[in-house]
Amino acid sequence: MQPSDLDFQQNYFKLFGLAQSCRIDPVRLEQQYHALQTLVHPDKSAHLPDAEQRIAMQHATLVNEAYQTLRSTIRRARYLLSLYGVDTQEGTNTAMPVDFLMEQMEWREAVGEAQQARDAAALDQLEAHIKRETHELEAQLEIKIDTERNYADAAGLVRKLRFMEKLAEEIHAAYDEIDT
Repeated sequence: MQPSDLDFQQNYFKLFGLAQSCRIDPVRLEQQYHALQTLVHPDKSAHLPDAEQRIAMQHATLVNEAYQTLRSTIRRARYLLSLYGVDTQEGTNTAMPVDFLMEQMEWREAVGEAQQARDAAALDQLEAHIKRETHELEAQLEIKIDTERNYADAAGLVRKLRFMEKLAEEIHAAYDEIDT
């Protein structure tokens, strides 16, 4: 197969030969990524004229972007919802259930306290808890998209997962602060 045999206008799932689903096989994704990278790697086009090298670079960039999107549950869900015409409204819709917001505040407070106390063990516990909560939300997201086709609720879960991502980033920043 040659890069010219690929249709770079198709969506990321089709490009990688995967079903358009929130749940994907990560091993198959990895295999497809390596197969596509072999076809479109810029080194393969180094001998070609500049215009063809630019096209090859665009193809390699697209494959990398598609891979990064599909390997992340939240990015994959966001992309999938966009294919279904659903805007997750992450920048405009900040309405969340009160209990979720209260929990977020408590976790952020705990991160701040652990950072101030330079307590890596407390950060470890918080990080483990956040990972469990994130995995639970991701499982719910897969059900909402793949089984129930309830895209509005799925968009709400994407917004919650964005909060969780930010909290995980705060924990990593706290680790960095403790390590310095």
